[in-house]
Amino acid sequence: MSEPEARPAGRVVRRQHQDASDRPFIVIWESTRACPLACLHCRADAVPNRDPRELDTRAAKDLLRQVAAFGSPSPLFVITGGDPFQRPDLLELIAYGGEVGVPVAVSPSGTPTLTADRLREVHEAGARGLSLSLDASTPELHDGFRGVPGVYRWTLDAWDTARALGMKVQINTTVTPHNLHDLPDVVRLVREHGAMLWSAFFLVPTGRGRRLGVLTPEQTEDVLNFVYDIGLTVPAKTTEAHHFRRVAVQRRIIEDAGDDHVAVLGLGPLYASLRERTAELGLDRGERRTRRPPLDVNAGRGFVFVSHTGTVHPSGFLPLDAGSVRTRPLTDIYRTSELFTGLRDPDRLGGRCGQCEFRRICGGSRSRAYGVTGDAFAEEPWCGYRPGSFPYRDEVEALLGTTGPVRGRGAV
Repeated sequence: MSEPEARPAGRVVRRQHQDASDRPFIVIWESTRACPLACLHCRADAVPNRDPRELDTRAAKDLLRQVAAFGSPSPLFVITGGDPFQRPDLLELIAYGGEVGVPVAVSPSGTPTLTADRLREVHEAGARGLSLSLDASTPELHDGFRGVPGVYRWTLDAWDTARALGMKVQINTTVTPHNLHDLPDVVRLVREHGAMLWSAFFLVPTGRGRRLGVLTPEQTEDVLNFVYDIGLTVPAKTTEAHHFRRVAVQRRIIEDAGDDHVAVLGLGPLYASLRERTAELGLDRGERRTRRPPLDVNAGRGFVFVSHTGTVHPSGFLPLDAGSVRTRPLTDIYRTSELFTGLRDPDRLGGRCGQCEFRRICGGSRSRAYGVTGDAFAEEPWCGYRPGSFPYRDEVEALLGTTGPVRGRGAV
Protein backbone atom coordinates (compact mmCIF):
# COMPACT_ATOMS: atom_id res chain seq x y z
CA MET A 1 0.00 0.00 0.00
CA SER A 2 1.42 3.40 -0.93
CA GLU A 3 2.00 5.90 1.85
CA PRO A 4 -0.96 8.33 2.09
CA GLU A 5 -0.34 12.02 1.73
CA ALA A 6 -0.46 13.73 5.12
CA ARG A 7 -3.18 16.31 5.59
CA PRO A 8 -2.74 19.34 7.85
CA ALA A 9 -3.65 18.68 11.49
CA GLY A 10 -5.74 21.84 11.55
CA ARG A 11 -8.34 20.05 9.44
CA VAL A 12 -8.59 17.29 12.04
CA VAL A 13 -8.14 19.19 15.31
CA ARG A 14 -8.74 22.93 15.42
CA ARG A 15 -6.18 25.03 17.22
CA GLN A 16 -7.20 28.09 19.20
CA HIS A 17 -6.66 31.28 17.21
CA GLN A 18 -5.35 33.10 20.26
CA ASP A 19 -2.37 32.11 22.39
CA ALA A 20 -3.91 29.87 25.06
CA SER A 21 -1.36 31.06 27.61
CA ASP A 22 -2.43 34.67 27.07
CA ARG A 23 -6.23 34.45 27.00
CA PRO A 24 -8.91 31.81 27.36
CA PHE A 25 -11.27 30.81 24.60
CA ILE A 26 -14.17 30.61 27.06
CA VAL A 27 -14.98 31.78 30.60
CA ILE A 28 -17.73 29.98 32.50
CA TRP A 29 -19.32 31.83 35.42
CA GLU A 30 -21.35 29.90 37.97
CA SER A 31 -23.68 32.80 38.71
CA THR A 32 -25.53 30.94 41.49
CA ARG A 33 -25.94 27.48 42.94
CA ALA A 34 -29.65 27.99 43.48
CA CYS A 35 -31.66 25.54 41.38
CA PRO A 36 -35.01 23.75 41.83
CA LEU A 37 -33.71 20.55 40.23
CA ALA A 38 -31.94 17.63 41.95
CA CYS A 39 -29.84 16.24 39.10
CA LEU A 40 -28.06 12.99 39.92
CA HIS A 41 -24.77 14.17 38.39
CA CYS A 42 -24.74 17.76 39.73
CA ARG A 43 -21.20 19.09 40.04
CA ALA A 44 -22.29 21.92 42.30
CA ASP A 45 -24.58 20.07 44.73
CA ALA A 46 -27.12 22.74 43.81
CA VAL A 47 -29.46 23.98 46.55
CA PRO A 48 -32.91 25.65 46.57
CA ASN A 49 -31.77 29.08 47.79
CA ARG A 50 -29.12 31.56 46.72
CA ASP A 51 -25.88 31.86 48.66
CA PRO A 52 -25.35 35.29 50.29
CA ARG A 53 -21.68 35.05 49.35
CA GLU A 54 -22.49 35.16 45.62
CA LEU A 55 -20.98 37.90 43.49
CA ASP A 56 -23.54 40.70 43.59
CA THR A 57 -24.42 42.82 40.56
CA ARG A 58 -21.54 45.22 41.08
CA ALA A 59 -19.00 42.40 41.49
CA ALA A 60 -20.45 40.54 38.50
CA LYS A 61 -20.04 43.62 36.31
CA ASP A 62 -16.47 43.93 37.53
CA LEU A 63 -15.94 40.32 36.47
CA LEU A 64 -17.21 41.15 32.99
CA ARG A 65 -14.72 44.04 32.82
CA GLN A 66 -11.97 41.65 33.86
CA VAL A 67 -12.95 39.32 31.02
CA ALA A 68 -12.93 42.27 28.60
CA ALA A 69 -9.39 43.09 29.79
CA PHE A 70 -8.09 40.01 28.00
CA GLY A 71 -8.46 42.06 24.85
CA SER A 72 -10.02 41.47 21.47
CA PRO A 73 -11.35 39.05 20.51
CA SER A 74 -12.88 38.67 23.93
CA PRO A 75 -13.45 35.20 25.39
CA LEU A 76 -17.00 33.90 25.25
CA PHE A 77 -18.66 34.41 28.65
CA VAL A 78 -21.19 31.76 29.64
CA ILE A 79 -23.53 32.43 32.56
CA THR A 80 -24.47 29.13 34.17
CA GLY A 81 -25.39 27.80 37.60
CA GLY A 82 -27.38 26.30 39.31
CA ASP A 83 -30.07 28.09 37.44
CA PRO A 84 -29.05 31.61 36.29
CA PHE A 85 -32.73 32.55 36.05
CA GLN A 86 -32.69 32.61 39.85
CA ARG A 87 -30.71 35.88 39.61
CA PRO A 88 -32.96 38.93 39.18
CA ASP A 89 -30.07 40.83 37.54
CA LEU A 90 -29.53 38.30 34.74
CA LEU A 91 -30.82 40.54 31.94
CA GLU A 92 -28.84 43.51 33.26
CA LEU A 93 -25.64 41.48 33.24
CA ILE A 94 -26.24 40.13 29.71
CA ALA A 95 -26.74 43.68 28.46
CA TYR A 96 -23.66 44.90 30.31
CA GLY A 97 -21.58 42.24 28.58
CA GLY A 98 -22.55 43.82 25.28
CA GLU A 99 -21.56 47.26 26.60
CA VAL A 100 -18.03 46.13 27.47
CA GLY A 101 -17.56 43.99 24.38
CA VAL A 102 -17.93 40.54 25.93
CA PRO A 103 -20.17 38.04 24.08
CA VAL A 104 -22.54 36.36 26.55
CA ALA A 105 -24.34 33.03 26.36
CA VAL A 106 -26.67 31.52 28.96
CA SER A 107 -26.88 27.95 30.22
CA PRO A 108 -30.13 27.64 32.22
CA SER A 109 -31.66 24.65 33.93
CA GLY A 110 -34.74 23.02 32.43
CA THR A 111 -37.29 24.45 34.87
CA PRO A 112 -40.59 26.35 34.66
CA THR A 113 -38.50 29.56 34.51
CA LEU A 114 -37.74 28.67 30.89
CA THR A 115 -40.81 30.44 29.54
CA ALA A 116 -41.10 31.92 26.08
CA ASP A 117 -41.25 35.43 27.59
CA ARG A 118 -38.08 34.91 29.62
CA LEU A 119 -36.22 33.52 26.64
CA ARG A 120 -37.37 36.44 24.51
CA GLU A 121 -36.05 38.84 27.16
CA VAL A 122 -32.71 37.03 27.27
CA HIS A 123 -32.45 37.22 23.50
CA GLU A 124 -33.37 40.90 23.41
CA ALA A 125 -30.83 41.65 26.15
CA GLY A 126 -28.16 40.41 23.76
CA ALA A 127 -27.44 36.77 24.65
CA ARG A 128 -25.53 35.13 21.81
CA GLY A 129 -26.79 31.64 22.50
CA LEU A 130 -28.42 29.14 24.80
CA SER A 131 -27.06 25.89 26.19
CA LEU A 132 -29.58 23.26 27.29
CA SER A 133 -29.21 19.79 28.78
CA LEU A 134 -30.99 16.79 27.33
CA ASP A 135 -29.79 13.56 28.89
CA ALA A 136 -32.20 11.10 27.28
CA SER A 137 -34.70 10.82 24.45
CA THR A 138 -37.70 10.07 26.70
CA PRO A 139 -39.34 11.89 29.62
CA GLU A 140 -38.92 8.83 31.85
CA LEU A 141 -35.16 8.64 31.44
CA HIS A 142 -34.46 12.37 31.37
CA ASP A 143 -36.76 13.41 34.23
CA GLY A 144 -35.52 10.52 36.34
CA PHE A 145 -31.95 11.72 35.84
CA ARG A 146 -32.87 15.34 36.59
CA GLY A 147 -34.91 14.48 39.66
CA VAL A 148 -38.07 16.47 38.78
CA PRO A 149 -41.05 15.46 36.58
CA GLY A 150 -41.70 17.71 33.56
CA VAL A 151 -38.09 18.76 32.89
CA TYR A 152 -38.01 16.95 29.54
CA ARG A 153 -41.02 18.85 28.22
CA TRP A 154 -39.79 22.21 29.55
CA THR A 155 -36.44 21.63 27.88
CA LEU A 156 -37.88 20.75 24.46
CA ASP A 157 -40.28 23.70 24.58
CA ALA A 158 -37.44 26.08 25.47
CA TRP A 159 -35.31 24.57 22.72
CA ASP A 160 -37.97 25.16 20.07
CA THR A 161 -38.69 28.66 21.37
CA ALA A 162 -35.03 29.65 21.30
CA ARG A 163 -34.66 28.34 17.77
CA ALA A 164 -37.75 30.28 16.67
CA LEU A 165 -36.19 33.43 18.16
CA GLY A 166 -33.07 32.87 16.06
CA MET A 167 -30.82 31.96 18.98
CA LYS A 168 -27.91 29.55 18.64
CA VAL A 169 -28.68 26.46 20.72
CA GLN A 170 -26.21 23.92 22.09
CA ILE A 171 -27.57 20.64 23.46
CA ASN A 172 -25.54 18.91 26.17
CA THR A 173 -25.96 15.23 27.02
CA THR A 174 -24.35 13.69 30.09
CA VAL A 175 -23.00 10.27 29.12
CA THR A 176 -23.42 7.74 31.92
CA PRO A 177 -24.34 4.03 32.07
CA HIS A 178 -28.04 5.00 32.24
CA ASN A 179 -28.23 6.33 28.69
CA LEU A 180 -25.46 4.68 26.68
CA HIS A 181 -27.79 2.84 24.32
CA ASP A 182 -30.11 5.85 24.08
CA LEU A 183 -27.52 8.17 22.54
CA PRO A 184 -28.58 7.63 18.90
CA ASP A 185 -32.16 8.53 19.87
CA VAL A 186 -30.90 11.74 21.49
CA VAL A 187 -29.08 12.56 18.26
CA ARG A 188 -32.33 11.95 16.39
CA LEU A 189 -33.94 14.71 18.46
CA VAL A 190 -30.99 17.00 17.82
CA ARG A 191 -31.41 16.50 14.08
CA GLU A 192 -35.17 16.97 14.22
CA HIS A 193 -35.24 20.09 16.41
CA GLY A 194 -32.00 21.59 15.10
CA ALA A 195 -28.99 22.76 17.10
CA MET A 196 -25.74 24.61 16.50
CA LEU A 197 -23.91 21.86 18.38
CA TRP A 198 -24.43 18.61 20.28
CA SER A 199 -22.01 18.04 23.15
CA ALA A 200 -21.53 14.62 24.74
CA PHE A 201 -20.40 15.32 28.32
CA PHE A 202 -18.47 12.50 29.95
CA LEU A 203 -19.21 12.49 33.67
CA VAL A 204 -16.59 13.66 36.15
CA PRO A 205 -16.87 12.15 39.65
CA THR A 206 -17.42 15.33 41.62
CA GLY A 207 -20.40 16.65 43.59
CA ARG A 208 -23.40 14.32 43.40
CA GLY A 209 -21.80 12.72 40.34
CA ARG A 210 -19.56 10.66 42.64
CA ARG A 211 -22.49 8.36 43.32
CA LEU A 212 -23.10 7.48 39.66
CA GLY A 213 -21.61 4.57 37.78
CA VAL A 214 -18.52 5.00 35.64
CA LEU A 215 -17.76 3.99 32.09
CA THR A 216 -15.04 1.49 31.36
CA PRO A 217 -12.22 2.65 29.08
CA GLU A 218 -13.59 0.26 26.44
CA GLN A 219 -17.06 1.79 26.61
CA THR A 220 -15.51 5.26 26.42
CA GLU A 221 -13.66 4.35 23.23
CA ASP A 222 -16.85 2.98 21.71
CA VAL A 223 -18.82 6.13 22.52
CA LEU A 224 -16.06 8.46 21.31
CA ASN A 225 -16.02 6.66 17.96
CA PHE A 226 -19.82 6.89 17.82
CA VAL A 227 -19.58 10.66 18.38
CA TYR A 228 -17.03 10.83 15.57
CA ASP A 229 -19.37 8.92 13.26
CA ILE A 230 -22.40 11.01 14.11
CA GLY A 231 -20.47 14.17 13.30
CA LEU A 232 -21.57 13.67 9.68
CA THR A 233 -25.21 13.90 10.81
CA VAL A 234 -25.14 16.68 13.43
CA PRO A 235 -22.35 19.04 14.56
CA ALA A 236 -20.87 17.14 17.51
CA LYS A 237 -18.25 17.61 20.20
CA THR A 238 -17.31 16.19 23.58
CA THR A 239 -16.85 17.75 27.02
CA GLU A 240 -14.37 16.28 29.52
CA ALA A 241 -13.39 13.66 26.95
CA HIS A 242 -10.30 15.26 25.50
CA HIS A 243 -9.15 11.96 24.02
CA PHE A 244 -11.84 12.56 21.40
CA ARG A 245 -9.14 14.60 19.66
CA ARG A 246 -6.90 11.55 19.61
CA VAL A 247 -9.77 9.50 18.16
CA ALA A 248 -10.34 12.13 15.44
CA VAL A 249 -6.69 11.91 14.39
CA GLN A 250 -6.74 8.10 14.46
CA ARG A 251 -9.90 7.90 12.41
CA ARG A 252 -8.58 10.33 9.79
CA ILE A 253 -5.37 8.34 9.40
CA ILE A 254 -7.25 5.04 9.18
CA GLU A 255 -9.65 6.50 6.59
CA ASP A 256 -6.72 7.77 4.50
CA ALA A 257 -5.16 4.29 4.66
CA GLY A 258 -8.44 2.65 3.59
CA ASP A 259 -8.44 0.32 6.59
CA ASP A 260 -11.22 -0.89 8.91
CA HIS A 261 -11.33 1.31 12.00
CA VAL A 262 -13.29 -1.28 13.99
CA ALA A 263 -10.52 -3.84 13.56
CA VAL A 264 -7.62 -1.40 13.93
CA LEU A 265 -9.01 0.22 17.10
CA GLY A 266 -10.50 -2.96 18.55
CA LEU A 267 -13.94 -1.42 19.06
CA GLY A 268 -16.43 -3.45 21.06
CA PRO A 269 -20.07 -4.53 21.33
CA LEU A 270 -21.32 -1.14 22.54
CA TYR A 271 -20.01 0.50 19.37
CA ALA A 272 -21.69 -2.21 17.27
CA SER A 273 -24.97 -1.62 19.10
CA LEU A 274 -24.77 2.15 18.65
CA ARG A 275 -24.06 1.76 14.94
CA GLU A 276 -26.99 -0.63 14.57
CA ARG A 277 -29.39 1.78 16.26
CA THR A 278 -28.01 4.65 14.19
CA ALA A 279 -28.85 2.72 11.04
CA GLU A 280 -32.34 1.81 12.32
CA LEU A 281 -33.08 5.51 12.86
CA GLY A 282 -31.73 6.43 9.43
CA LEU A 283 -29.14 8.74 10.93
CA ASP A 284 -26.52 7.40 8.55
CA ARG A 285 -28.59 8.34 5.51
CA GLY A 286 -29.70 11.56 3.88
CA GLU A 287 -27.72 14.76 3.50
CA ARG A 288 -24.27 14.51 5.05
CA ARG A 289 -22.57 17.51 6.61
CA THR A 290 -18.91 18.42 6.91
CA ARG A 291 -17.51 17.00 10.12
CA ARG A 292 -16.68 19.64 12.74
CA PRO A 293 -13.07 19.19 13.91
CA PRO A 294 -12.73 19.19 17.72
CA LEU A 295 -11.18 22.27 19.30
CA ASP A 296 -7.96 21.94 21.28
CA VAL A 297 -9.14 23.31 24.66
CA ASN A 298 -8.51 21.87 28.11
CA ALA A 299 -8.73 22.89 31.76
CA GLY A 300 -6.57 25.98 32.21
CA ARG A 301 -5.62 25.88 28.53
CA GLY A 302 -8.25 28.04 26.90
CA PHE A 303 -10.82 27.34 29.62
CA VAL A 304 -11.44 29.04 32.95
CA PHE A 305 -14.24 28.73 35.50
CA VAL A 306 -15.32 31.34 38.05
CA SER A 307 -17.44 30.12 40.96
CA HIS A 308 -20.48 31.84 42.46
CA THR A 309 -18.23 33.29 45.18
CA GLY A 310 -15.55 34.50 42.75
CA THR A 311 -12.91 31.79 43.14
CA VAL A 312 -11.10 30.84 39.93
CA HIS A 313 -10.63 27.26 38.76
CA PRO A 314 -9.26 25.62 35.59
CA SER A 315 -12.63 23.87 35.22
CA GLY A 316 -15.90 23.65 37.08
CA PHE A 317 -15.11 19.99 37.61
CA LEU A 318 -11.59 20.60 38.95
CA PRO A 319 -12.04 22.08 42.45
CA LEU A 320 -8.53 23.52 42.79
CA ASP A 321 -8.50 27.23 43.65
CA ALA A 322 -6.08 29.59 41.88
CA GLY A 323 -7.31 32.80 43.53
CA SER A 324 -10.33 35.08 43.59
CA VAL A 325 -11.52 37.75 41.18
CA ARG A 326 -12.40 39.83 44.24
CA THR A 327 -8.73 40.28 45.10
CA ARG A 328 -6.73 39.53 41.95
CA PRO A 329 -7.48 40.24 38.29
CA LEU A 330 -8.68 37.27 36.29
CA THR A 331 -6.11 38.09 33.59
CA ASP A 332 -3.31 37.73 36.14
CA ILE A 333 -4.67 34.49 37.61
CA TYR A 334 -5.10 32.89 34.20
CA ARG A 335 -1.75 33.97 32.80
CA THR A 336 0.57 33.56 35.77
CA SER A 337 -0.84 31.33 38.52
CA GLU A 338 1.17 28.18 39.18
CA LEU A 339 -1.91 25.99 38.75
CA PHE A 340 -2.84 27.35 35.33
CA THR A 341 0.70 27.51 33.93
CA GLY A 342 1.32 23.96 35.16
CA LEU A 343 -1.77 22.63 33.43
CA ARG A 344 -0.59 24.19 30.18
CA ASP A 345 2.68 22.20 30.34
CA PRO A 346 2.17 18.73 28.77
CA ASP A 347 5.54 17.62 30.14
CA ARG A 348 4.04 17.61 33.64
CA LEU A 349 1.55 14.89 32.78
CA GLY A 350 2.09 11.59 34.53
CA GLY A 351 1.37 7.95 33.80
CA ARG A 352 0.30 6.97 30.31
CA CYS A 353 -0.68 10.56 29.50
CA GLY A 354 2.93 11.64 30.00
CA GLN A 355 4.12 8.97 27.58
CA CYS A 356 1.43 9.40 24.95
CA GLU A 357 2.26 10.58 21.44
CA PHE A 358 -1.11 12.39 21.38
CA ARG A 359 -0.61 14.25 24.67
CA ARG A 360 -0.10 17.70 23.12
CA ILE A 361 -3.51 17.66 21.43
CA CYS A 362 -5.26 15.63 24.14
CA GLY A 363 -3.90 15.85 27.67
CA GLY A 364 -6.80 13.85 29.09
CA SER A 365 -9.40 15.15 31.50
CA ARG A 366 -7.48 16.83 34.29
CA SER A 367 -10.76 17.04 36.20
CA ARG A 368 -11.39 13.30 36.05
CA ALA A 369 -7.76 12.54 36.90
CA TYR A 370 -8.07 14.68 40.01
CA GLY A 371 -11.51 13.32 40.90
CA VAL A 372 -10.31 9.72 40.79
CA THR A 373 -6.70 10.02 42.04
CA GLY A 374 -6.42 13.39 43.79
CA ASP A 375 -3.65 14.36 41.32
CA ALA A 376 -4.59 16.78 38.54
CA PHE A 377 -1.58 15.63 36.51
CA ALA A 378 -2.27 11.89 36.72
CA GLU A 379 -3.24 9.82 33.70
CA GLU A 380 -6.80 9.95 32.35
CA PRO A 381 -8.72 7.14 34.15
CA TRP A 382 -11.27 6.63 31.37
CA CYS A 383 -8.71 6.25 28.59
CA GLY A 384 -7.57 2.75 27.65
CA TYR A 385 -5.08 3.78 24.98
CA ARG A 386 -1.56 2.41 25.39
CA PRO A 387 1.03 4.93 24.15
CA GLY A 388 2.74 3.81 20.98
CA SER A 389 0.18 1.09 20.19
CA PHE A 390 -1.43 2.88 17.24
CA PRO A 391 0.15 1.19 14.19
CA TYR A 392 0.54 4.34 12.07
CA ARG A 393 3.35 6.08 13.93
CA ASP A 394 4.84 7.83 10.89
CA GLU A 395 1.42 9.16 9.87
CA VAL A 396 0.81 10.51 13.40
CA GLU A 397 4.15 12.29 13.34
CA ALA A 398 3.44 13.73 9.89
CA LEU A 399 -0.03 14.91 10.88
CA LEU A 400 0.82 16.35 14.29
CA GLY A 401 4.42 17.33 13.72
CA THR A 402 5.50 15.20 16.69
CA THR A 403 8.69 13.25 17.22
CA GLY A 404 7.13 10.58 19.40
CA PRO A 405 6.36 10.45 23.11
CA VAL A 406 8.52 12.33 25.58
CA ARG A 407 8.81 11.25 29.18
CA GLY A 408 7.02 13.56 31.59
CA ARG A 409 6.82 13.71 35.37
CA GLY A 410 5.73 10.37 36.75
CA ALA A 411 5.61 8.71 33.34
CA VAL A 412 5.75 4.93 33.15
